[in-house]
Amino acid sequence: MPARIQPLAITAFTATCAAGRGTQALARALTTGKSGLVQNSFTRQALACWIGRVAGLEDGALPAGLDEWDSRNHRLAWLGLNQDGFREQALALRERYGAARVALVLGTSTSSIGETERAYRELAQGHFSAAQRRSKVHEPHALGAFVQTVLGLRGPCLTLATACSSSAKVFASAERLLRAGIIDAAIVGGVDTLCDSVLFGFNALELVSPEPCRPFDAQRSGLSLGEAAGFAILERTDGQKSSPQLIGYGESSDAHHMSAPHPQGLGAQRALDDALARAGVTADQVDYINLHGTASRQNDAVEAALIAARFPARTRASSTKGWTGHTLGAAGIVEAVITLLALERGLLPGTLNARELDAVCGPQIVLDNIAIEDPERDLRIALSNSFGFGGNNCCLAFARAAAA
Repeated sequence: MPARIQPLAITAFTATCAAGRGTQALARALTTGKSGLVQNSFTRQALACWIGRVAGLEDGALPAGLDEWDSRNHRLAWLGLNQDGFREQALALRERYGAARVALVLGTSTSSIGETERAYRELAQGHFSAAQRRSKVHEPHALGAFVQTVLGLRGPCLTLATACSSSAKVFASAERLLRAGIIDAAIVGGVDTLCDSVLFGFNALELVSPEPCRPFDAQRSGLSLGEAAGFAILERTDGQKSSPQLIGYGESSDAHHMSAPHPQGLGAQRALDDALARAGVTADQVDYINLHGTASRQNDAVEAALIAARFPARTRASSTKGWTGHTLGAAGIVEAVITLLALERGLLPGTLNARELDAVCGPQIVLDNIAIEDPERDLRIALSNSFGFGGNNCCLAFARAAAA
């Protein structure tokens, strides 16, 4: 088992998705049960499904001087950075520690592939048009390089792409950089946007539902894809506990199958066990779990069985993809932010759209929102699960900020 880690303070966080821009809008959607899912009008060819689309990106051009970075993914990254005062806090962090001592660790699944699709559609005599000869956009590391540029950072800059666990694993990479003394602070996050490759690719795998996704429902028929951007700042606590904390993480790669989980959930269990060990807590101390819960038949069944077997009935768990859709490489950060909001506000989100839980589900999984009367006592530790293709799994453990 891994050793316990020193907690890290999460001194700022934000998320932008179909359910809302910034934490206030997102919290309002969670509270009212208002989903961000809409019928698909995104793809160039008809595809009957529901998506979590962030409205307005088509008209939200990047600021002057950043034209060479233009793509849907970078427009969403810019939009996300400018919510909740996050960009200003990131710039203040740079001034406090120095540009070379702040790391940037971001997750994505498809980067700016939507722009690359467009470049191929506009081929002229077998070549990209002059406007699309922008090699820095058409590469997997484009997101990290873009955000590094706009924030003026010179520290380590990593872009992680481990499918749906990408922007959960950024917390683990940042913790290791801080523990090694390479940096003094880290900006973590993730951005992924809708594109034809994703929508038709998942549809080819028969994973896309023609109706809004219904995680853990007995009649679930697949996932709803979405897009999102989210960011957080990690710093050493130095004994202060006025911010929520990252207290543990677990990672695994079971490599059982390209798109299916291990049937006994061995990889997910390994990630869970390591997260608890690094946090120095046991399963019965966990108050809430934000589940991966994509609404696919196999993934939900495996995760539900694991939760039922490992946690007491008092632990509450839910999937929030009914609000956001499955935001792929951004799922980890968006659901981490939702988990942090739950700890901060004492409101546990339910499992939107699900009507009757699958028989494999234990009493931990809840359908409706739960308001915790005494969060200081009953909502102190929460987990967030992210499980990706190829068995790339990550589980994050967070602790509530201490009362002033």
